[in-house]
Amino acid sequence: MPEISKEFNGQTVITTFEMSPGTAADLMEALQVAYAEFIRHQPGFLGAGLHMNDAQTRIANYSKWQRREDYQAMLRTPEMRERNRVIHTLCRSFEPVMYEVVETF
Repeated sequence: MPEISKEFNGQTVITTFEMSPGTAADLMEALQVAYAEFIRHQPGFLGAGLHMNDAQTRIANYSKWQRREDYQAMLRTPEMRERNRVIHTLCRSFEPVMYEVVETF
């Protein structure tokens, strides 16, 4: 799991996925495989965590990148575009949002 620190100067991305309990395990598996086989090997990738709520209706993904451009380049690759098409079929919606760490406690 990546360390959260306000001194971090890279790019933090938090992505939330909304799905039904019936597709939760399949979606989590697709995300785990995407990270294991592809995302973690991309330039600038620093770490990530996947979280699922108890009701299996939401997954939250926290990732850290050296630069915003590294994350954007990964999203534009043909392989990730294809993986995102499959991921989209397993959930109602997903939204990646770029954040800056303001404070930690």
